[in-house]
Amino acid sequence: MSRFSSRTAWDTGESAYAAAVREARARPHFDLTLSNPTRCGFSYDAEALLAPLADPRAAVYDPDPRGLLSARAAVARYYSGHRAEVDPGHLLLTTSSSESYSFLFRLLADPGDEVLVAQPSYPLFDFLATLDDVRLRPYPLFYDRGWWIDFAELERAISPRTRAILVVHPNNPTGHWTGPAERELLEQLCARHQLALIVDEVFLDYPMRASHPRSFAVGPHPALTFVLSGLSKIAGLPQMKAAWLLALGPAELRAQALARLEIVADTFLSMNAPVQLALPSWLAGRSSIQAQILERARTNLATLTGVAAAHPGRLRVLDTDAGWSAVLSLPSCAGEPDCAERLARERGVIVHPGSFYAMPEANRVVVSLIVPTDDFAAGIQKATS
Repeated sequence: MSRFSSRTAWDTGESAYAAAVREARARPHFDLTLSNPTRCGFSYDAEALLAPLADPRAAVYDPDPRGLLSARAAVARYYSGHRAEVDPGHLLLTTSSSESYSFLFRLLADPGDEVLVAQPSYPLFDFLATLDDVRLRPYPLFYDRGWWIDFAELERAISPRTRAILVVHPNNPTGHWTGPAERELLEQLCARHQLALIVDEVFLDYPMRASHPRSFAVGPHPALTFVLSGLSKIAGLPQMKAAWLLALGPAELRAQALARLEIVADTFLSMNAPVQLALPSWLAGRSSIQAQILERARTNLATLTGVAAAHPGRLRVLDTDAGWSAVLSLPSCAGEPDCAERLARERGVIVHPGSFYAMPEANRVVVSLIVPTDDFAAGIQKATS
């Protein structure tokens, strides 16, 4: 019998929730988890999107471990729109945020070392950490008329094996963005304990209110800091597999990190030439899809708040600052362990259970805000009727 590694010893069986979703999709249903922008009815200019891939320069293989300078310069221009002066030499291109995380885990942590990550948060981190032999330790976000970092618990979670604090800004799925006071505390904590700060900003361009979250690319940077983002959310192009990480912080530490990251990237050379050559064009054209996504997300959020105001006993919408998701509290599910499963089986409404994101409250579910508006409104009505 073949022997497989313990890091891949996942439970691959079908859960009761997955079975309920599969059965719901076999009949008329409302899928409120749709979050792939290319499948949500947005308007893309296919010709303009694909034309840059025909650049004849892609016929020559001339790899740069950090990514083509022209592509990195385009990313630097993106940050200038966020009032951050970014040196293209401090950027490294990757195929995805997941790959960026993997590079950073390998850079910062030996097997068994720890990275602190907020809960609730995206479950993908567990898989990435396991594959890179890193331990994740949670620190809580708590809800009190908005989401907040529990700094007392965060500091208590730091151990001799802690190597980094990970922040998703804005958080997925809570939509919490890290305000100036929280950022200052995070940076002080990292500097004091000699930890790196990893900041995922893929949802930065989708604020749900008038003010806008400030990018961590804007200085100063008292601690070694890595800012991650990519085209999947910024340009609504998950299929193009283009992302990046930006190294910031004290000059000597930053230089050492980039030198080591360059060797990691050179080992894989995962970025392909056509995508790198097309990246400047895709970034320059992001405004159209961003406007569509933002309008959709705000419209659906308004639908939620309207239903909650009309029927406070049926639905509560937790405050969100930015992003594509909303956390809902369903009073009818109080004390019920499988609320999302029941909604799929009995009402044909597919939502994510809060437990996917390590929420302990059984009556919390998560929905995508970029579902087509008519389907979204009908699905929410059915889920709360």
